[in-house]
Parts: sequence; C-alpha cells; structure tokens
Amino acid sequence: MLNLKDIVSEFAVEGKVEEVLPLGAGHINDSYKVRTQGGAPNYVLQRINHHIFKDVDALQNNIKRVTDHIRKKLSEKNEPDIARKVLALTPTKQGALYHCTPDGNYWRMAPYIANSKSVDEVSPKLSFLAGRAFGNFQSMLADLPAPPLAETIPNFHNIESRLVTFREAVKSNLAGRLLKVEDIVAEIEKRADEMCKVEQLHRDGKLPKRINHCDTKVNNILFDGNTDEALCVVDLDTVMPGFVVSDFGDFMRTGANHGKEDDENLSNVFFRMDIFEAYAKGYLETAKGFLTPLEVELLPFGAKLLTYMQTVRFLTDYLDGDTYYKIKHPEHNLQRTKAQLKLLLSMEENYPKMLELVTKL
Repeated sequence: MLNLKDIVSEFAVEGKVEEVLPLGAGHINDSYKVRTQGGAPNYVLQRINHHIFKDVDALQNNIKRVTDHIRKKLSEKNEPDIARKVLALTPTKQGALYHCTPDGNYWRMAPYIANSKSVDEVSPKLSFLAGRAFGNFQSMLADLPAPPLAETIPNFHNIESRLVTFREAVKSNLAGRLLKVEDIVAEIEKRADEMCKVEQLHRDGKLPKRINHCDTKVNNILFDGNTDEALCVVDLDTVMPGFVVSDFGDFMRTGANHGKEDDENLSNVFFRMDIFEAYAKGYLETAKGFLTPLEVELLPFGAKLLTYMQTVRFLTDYLDGDTYYKIKHPEHNLQRTKAQLKLLLSMEENYPKMLELVTKL
C-alpha cells in the first residue's frame, strides 16, 4: 500500500509531517497537501504523470530553470514576498529534483503558497488580472539564456501536426463515424490553410518562438486569498517554446466562452467580448515591451487558432473511437467538437471588433 509519508521523507522538508491530504482534482498529476507541525511550511506533493511527460528529467529541469530565472528577476526589482510570487522545487535529501519510487512512479515537492486560492469562473476583473499575470510571466522569461527549453509534449500546439493526425483519422475511420461528421470535416478543411499561417510565418523568420505556458486557464494562477491580487503562475509542466498567440488564444478558448467546453445547448456557446477586452488590456500592459508588432496584430487570430485546434483534436478522437479524452457517453467527443466549432464561429463574427480593440490598445 502506498505510504505517502514515506515518499515525503525522501525530500528535504522542514519540520515534522503531520498529515498528507488530497489536494484539488487535477486531470494529469495527483496532488497532495503536506501539513507540518508548528511553524514549519506546508508543502505540495505531486505524482508526475510520466505516461504524458515521458522525459521527467527534462520536465523538472525546465521548471527549475524557469522558476530560478523568475526569482532572479523579482529579486532584482526588490519585490516583496518573493516566496509567494514564484514556485520553488523542494529537492530530495540527495539534491535531486524528483524521487522515483520502486513501483516506477515519479514524485516531486514544492512549498505550499500560503493564503492563496485558485478560481474557475472568470469575470472581466479576474480576466484583466490574469492577462497581466500571464503577460508578466512571458515577459520575465523573454530573456531566459540558451539553450531552449525542452518540449515536454512535442508538437503540443503545432496545428500542422494536429492536422496530419486528423487527416489520418479521417482516412482510417476506425470507429466508422465519418459519415455523420462529414460536414464538420469540411468546415475544418475549409479553414486549414489559414490556420497554418503561424507555422509558415515562423519558417519565414517573421514570427519568433517564445517561452509559453501552454495551458493558460485562469485556474493556473494563484490569487491572494484576501486581496485577489494575482500572485504567481502555476502548473508549469507544459512551459516550453511556442508562439505567444497560442497562449493568448488558449485563455480566450476557455475563459471567453459563455458556455461550457462540452455544452449540450449550443445556444449557450458564444464569445464574450467583455472578457477579451479585459484580458487583452491586462496582457498588453505587461507584455507589450517584448512583443513585435506582428505578434500584437496576431493576438486575436490566436483565439481562433486554439479554438480551431481543439475542434480538430476532439473530432480526431471521436473518429478514432475515443482513445485519448475521457468521455461520459459515446457521443461526448462529438458534443465537444460541436461546442468548439460554435465558439469558433462566434469568434469569427466578432473578429473585426477584436482586431479594432487590439489596434487601439
């Protein structure tokens, strides 16, 4: 039987451990809060999903490089309360960044950030704060010294790669479902050339790759429990090279959707311009110093791109017989696909307004 206290004992923690309790409901890693006695800090213990993150060394080294660089930047600016504004890794007693148990599982620890909270529901105010936080995160990492960070999930936000996989799924039709989704396949193909333009711009030397978070949901920011101030960006497993438009668009796909990602009632699904405006203001306030004019111009396109990409991914899994995403019923991935496509259509309707707003900002 798994003894979590035995795993914790492998790490260089302060104080005596009192209890280890489940923390949150993450989709990829298992997390636990480690409570200590007296005035010692509490910690977070995580089991790393090495089936998704296959190179744990590269993963942990990425996180160490990123957090060390941010900590250095905060220190140079004499920021107060740095321990709450950037994650830290707690090493093992041997100085390693993770511990591997005899059963082949990988574990890591970090100090728990006191009096912090995460939120799932967005508002214009929280979107503005989130935009500032993610923009500041990218800005602080814009000058991270070489070498480039490792790709913890290769081609994660590469639409050309996603389309190759999608077209293979269409051709194979493994689950025999193609006939009922041919209209959606046509919608995807109709937009394919446009959606691949960021990769082409990069090959042409016009669009740089930056350090991206690659999962810019509002619940990946910790806020102060009293003031709602954004403290720090968390869940750094997917921090790797990418286009800033992807990170910007990923927040829009999740945060600016009036409905749910898998909403059964498509009339609930439409794009919220109030969220777009608030996030864009916050993001450009902290990120404009390192962005090129082309990157700023393409920010609204990023919203369409990431929503399109998720439409492609859900439909690919539906055609393959639901092998990647967890489903609640046989048509769940099709339901998700239709909701994402509806959101994309709403973004396309609002696109002129989005471009106008970014130009003004």
